[in-house]
Amino acid sequence: MIVVMKPGATAAEIGAVIRKAESLGVKTYPIYGENRTVVALVGDLTRINREIFDQMEGVMQTVRIQEPYKLASRTTRPDNTVIEVADGRVRIGGEAVVVMAGPCSVESRSQIIEIAHAVKEAGATVLRGGAFKPRTSPYDFQGLGLKGLEYLAEAREATGLPVITEVMREEQVPMVAEYADILQIGARNMQNYGLLQAVGRQNKPVMLKRGISGTIRELLMSAEYIISNGNNNVMLCERGIRTYETATRNTFDLNAIPVLKQQTHLPIVADPSHGTGLRELVPAMSRAAVAAGADALIIEVHPDPDTAVSDGRQSLTLEDFAALMKSLRRVAEAIDRRILEPAEMAVLA
Repeated sequence: MIVVMKPGATAAEIGAVIRKAESLGVKTYPIYGENRTVVALVGDLTRINREIFDQMEGVMQTVRIQEPYKLASRTTRPDNTVIEVADGRVRIGGEAVVVMAGPCSVESRSQIIEIAHAVKEAGATVLRGGAFKPRTSPYDFQGLGLKGLEYLAEAREATGLPVITEVMREEQVPMVAEYADILQIGARNMQNYGLLQAVGRQNKPVMLKRGISGTIRELLMSAEYIISNGNNNVMLCERGIRTYETATRNTFDLNAIPVLKQQTHLPIVADPSHGTGLRELVPAMSRAAVAAGADALIIEVHPDPDTAVSDGRQSLTLEDFAALMKSLRRVAEAIDRRILEPAEMAVLA
C-alpha cells in the first residue's frame, strides 16, 4: 500500500502519516519524488482500512500495490530513480547513458591504471574491475583480493573515474565498500539474501545482476531485499540468461530492458560482454541495449584479451572500445539521449 501525499504536503503532514502507520504495526518507507511524496507501507496490511489515511491532512489518495515488489515498483514511484555516484559526479538513470568499462579481473597495478586511462580517453565514466572473482572452477584465478582493491583505488586517484567492483560475501561488504563507489552483486549471488541485506545497510550504490536462470520478477524481489534494508540506490543489470541456445555464452535478453522500464523506477544496466561471451558481438549488442533504453552499459576491456587471466574471449581491445564509443554516441543521439562524457564529471565535481 502507498499513501500518496498532495503536492506541497508539509513535513508535519508526512510525519503524521508515518507515525500513524507505524502505530498500526507496519514499516514505512517515505519516497520523495520531484512532484510528490509517497509513503510506502509494508507489512500485514489486511486489517488496515485505507480510509484511515485518506482522511488525514495532506493525503491525496491511498493505493494498494498489487506487485509483490512494493518498493521497486513503478506504481510506488512513477518518476525514474537517478542514482548519484561519487558525490554526484556520475548520475545513472537520467538523460545521459553511462558507460562503465575495464577488465574482468584486476591483474596488476600497471594493468588497471593503463586501462583506466584508456577507457576514460575513449569516453567511459566508471571503471570496472574484479578484485574478488567467483569462478566456476576452484582452480581458476580467484582475484587479487585486497591488493586488487588497492590497485583500483590507485586507478581512481590517477584518472578520477569512480570504481565498480564485485562483493561476494557478507563479511567482505565493509572492506569493499571502503574502496568501491558502486558495489556489484554478481549473477551467482542474486538470491544470496544475507548478502543483499548487508549491502542494503550500506549507503553505497548497488548494481544487482540478474541470475543466470532468474526471472524478471525474481530480480525485482531481490532488489526489494536491498531497498527494504534502507538502500534505495539500486540499479538492475541484464547480463544474459541460460537457454537451450549454445551459439553464445548466454542469451542476452534485450526484452528485459523495456519490460523492466515498465515495471520499475530503478535504473537499468546492460552487460553485453557476459550477455554474449564473444567480443565480436559486444559492439552490436551494446548499441542495441542503448536503443532499447538501457541507462548504462558495463563492458569488459583489456589491452591484450588473448592473455587475460579471465574472460578474454568476451573482452574488447582498447582500440575496439574506442571505436564502439563513437558509434554509441550516434545511437544515443538518435533516441534523444547522450553518452555521459568524462569532461562533464569535472563540471559536476
